This record gives sequence, structure tokens and C-alpha cells, in this order.
Amino acid sequence: MSTERDNQMVWDYRPGHYEVWYTTLSHLATRTGFWIRYTLSAPVPGRGEPYVQLWFARFDPAAPDSNFGIHRRHDLTAFQASPAPFSVTIAGATQRHDGIRGAIEGAGHDVSWDLSWRPAERVHHHLPALLYRGSLGDTKVLSPNLDVAVHGRIVVDGRHYEFGGDPAGQTHLWGRKHAYQWAWSHCNAFDGGRRAVFESISARIKRGAVILPRMTVFTLYLDGEILEFNQPWRVPLNRSHYQTGLYQIAGVRPEVRVEAELRCRADDTILAEYIDPDGDAAFCHNCCAADLRLKVKRRSPFVGRWRDAEDLTATRTAHWEWGARAGDAAQVKRWHTLLLGSNGGNPVMASPRGPAPGAR
Repeated sequence: MSTERDNQMVWDYRPGHYEVWYTTLSHLATRTGFWIRYTLSAPVPGRGEPYVQLWFARFDPAAPDSNFGIHRRHDLTAFQASPAPFSVTIAGATQRHDGIRGAIEGAGHDVSWDLSWRPAERVHHHLPALLYRGSLGDTKVLSPNLDVAVHGRIVVDGRHYEFGGDPAGQTHLWGRKHAYQWAWSHCNAFDGGRRAVFESISARIKRGAVILPRMTVFTLYLDGEILEFNQPWRVPLNRSHYQTGLYQIAGVRPEVRVEAELRCRADDTILAEYIDPDGDAAFCHNCCAADLRLKVKRRSPFVGRWRDAEDLTATRTAHWEWGARAGDAAQVKRWHTLLLGSNGGNPVMASPRGPAPGAR
């Protein structure tokens, strides 16, 4: 299956590589969002030995003070990978193309998850096809399971979240280095039960001392129609803006225009530090319980006025993040906590690096 093939580990055990499998999902009954990641990093020579990490975060918009994120680092003795059937395992926690299972304990929390889904029929490619070839681009990303119905259970400190077909998305990314700046969004749980999926990425790449212009790509799946804004000739017309609490995206084609706006409170956001294989730090501001408003306008090709066609909303069920080379610790007070040692070991919290410059 393509969802299995495109999830297979890319790392060839050489240095200078990172790789991530992550799942985001929304528990509709409580509007609680979750973010679960299986990661590996192979630093460049002189930056240490390869290691893997297991990540978990909960976002409860009704009780933002209870939001938290924890992750634990392990050496490669805790890691296993299989190409067929696909799986990666970190300290007994397993990622498959049709589900995830695992547990993590520390920083006052005890968490476990056992979730499964029917694999998607097609893989979603975020980027223009050219960027998936060879060594082009520092990072490649695709979603083997962009829109799936998840079944199973998450248990957080004794509280059970039961999933009976709630919306989830699973993505695989890999590369040499995170973007200099980026934003990402995902939503497949719109108000009123509307069948739609929205996925976007905005990124700026640094080449030497030069920071390249932002590239924004996105796709809207709406009632069987696929509105793609990721072709090379469309990308220059796409626009985006992001900062803590706000991400705006817009794109236009001759016959259709799409505008999206995601909003959340700073208290709904968790700040996480990533370390690139070359040792540089990047800071991710993630929210899995955001609001989204999405507008679609249409007209006859090249003629006529724009008319409002669709106005979709998602209340506390959108997922998004923005990242830069410094963290906005002035507004985002809650950090994803790094746990060192075996389960139950003493937590170590990453330290802020100051406000993020040029987030917009």
C-alpha cells in the first residue's frame, strides 16, 4: 500500500539526517487535541551520536492550564525499524501505517495510547513534485494518512479519551534541516459535519547568509473536489502571514479563491525546541485546538465578479504551528518538557532563547 511505502524510513544510517512520524487528532466529544511524534536524529560528525525521541502533547481548550507536552530521548538501542510491514518502534512504542501505540511517563504525567485507523486510499503530497526528487530541499514532507477515522483510546493521568471514528491525520517528514521559518496547518473536522480537509505549509529557507522569500502551498479537499495551490506556477500568487495566535493563508486561481484564517490563544500553544543535525536550534509553537474559518469564492474563468461559494468553520478542531530560530517565550509560557533517563526520570525543561524575530 502507498501509505505503507511512503511511511518507510528514509534514513540510511549516515549522519546529517532527521526524520519524524507524527499524528494529530481531535477528540470531538471534548474538543481536546493531541500531538504524538516518533522522531530520530543523526547529528553531523562532532555533534554526538544518533538518538530517537517519543513525544506526546495534550491541548484542552476548556482547561488550558492543564495543557502539557513531554518527550523522552533514547539512544539507538531503544529503536527498531521494519520496512515491510512498516513500523518504527521507540522504547516499546510503535508507529505503523495503520495505527500507533505507546506510553510515556514523567514530569507528573502518566500517558498511554492505543489507536488504529483504516489507511487512506491516497497519499497527500504537500510540495511541488520537483522538490521530492534527489537532494532538492532541506526537508521533504508528505501525509500517508491525511484524513482518517481513528479508533481506540488515549489515557492521560487516569482520564480516558475514547475514539470511535474521530478525525486524525498522520504525516512523515525527513531531511537535513528544518526550515529557517515555517507554518503548518491541518483540519479535517469542520462544524456541521462538512466533509472537507485543509492542509497548508508556509516556509522560508536560508541559503548561506541569504533568507529566501516565503513559499506557501496548500490544498483543500471539498465535497469530492480537490483545490490544489501547490503547483510551481501558482505558488508565487499564494500569500500567508503568521505569528503567535494567528495564521492567515490565501491563494487564487482564475476560477476560485481560497482564504483561511486560524486563531488560538497563547495559552492554547506549547513551545518546543528542535535541534537540527548540525546543532542549530529551531522553535515550534504548536496548537492542536485552534479555530479555523475558511472562505471559498468562485467565478467563471477570467470573467465576472467573485461570488461567495463556501464559508466553513472549525471550532477548536484545527491544528497548526509556526516555527522560527527563536521562541516567542514572551507570550507562550508552556514548554514541551524533555525527559532524560528511563521512564520516571527527572524532567529537564528546555530554556527560552528569547522572542522570535521576523515571524511574519
